[in-house]
Amino acid sequence: MKILIVEDEPQMLDNMRQSLVREHYTVEAVSSFKDANDKIGLYEYDCILLDIGLPDGNGLELLQNLKKQGKEDGVIIVSAKDSLDDRLTGLDLGADDYLPKPFHMAELHARVKAVVRRRNFEGNKLVEAGNVTIDPESRNVLIEGEEVILNRKEYDILMYLITNKTRLVTKAALAEHVWGDHIDQADSFDFIYSQIKNLRKKLEKATIQVEAVYGVGYKLEIDS
Repeated sequence: MKILIVEDEPQMLDNMRQSLVREHYTVEAVSSFKDANDKIGLYEYDCILLDIGLPDGNGLELLQNLKKQGKEDGVIIVSAKDSLDDRLTGLDLGADDYLPKPFHMAELHARVKAVVRRRNFEGNKLVEAGNVTIDPESRNVLIEGEEVILNRKEYDILMYLITNKTRLVTKAALAEHVWGDHIDQADSFDFIYSQIKNLRKKLEKATIQVEAVYGVGYKLEIDS
């Protein structure tokens, strides 16, 4: 899952980033309104952790911009501003949750997981596709009850394809979501092929397949 942190306090930003990276999220971070606005205009995230009080703008305006663009990114407002008006305004503008500072990182993790489950997996703790069952909490992958060991990138690719199982996923979108926003500066996406090849081998007994669409990207096919 891919997270964007928008936070102008350096120590807080670093603590949040390190904590979420340890939980195996792909994490991008910015500290200004301008940089955040650029990010949400160019990329997609499973969850955005949004501070309201930025030095060059109001985080609530970023939330408005996100919704105007028709984006479905989950948003948790993380701010020292804990007035009822700020909270209600943020929720009215489409935020999923509001977490006032200070907070424990364990609570932040729980809030992020809840938003991702609600938005991507209809609130379910287990994700099922064909005869494959995934526990995002433990990152365990089972095929008909038998555990399959995936490396981090293989797992992230599989989860992104399952999250977008009705869509054709471009190579660029897949690379960006799994490896981070700066991947758009890469000369090619050849490094994806080996991960996809290994993932296909490990899914041989599964009733789902990763299908390549020549020149475009990949799509998850689920046998009925």
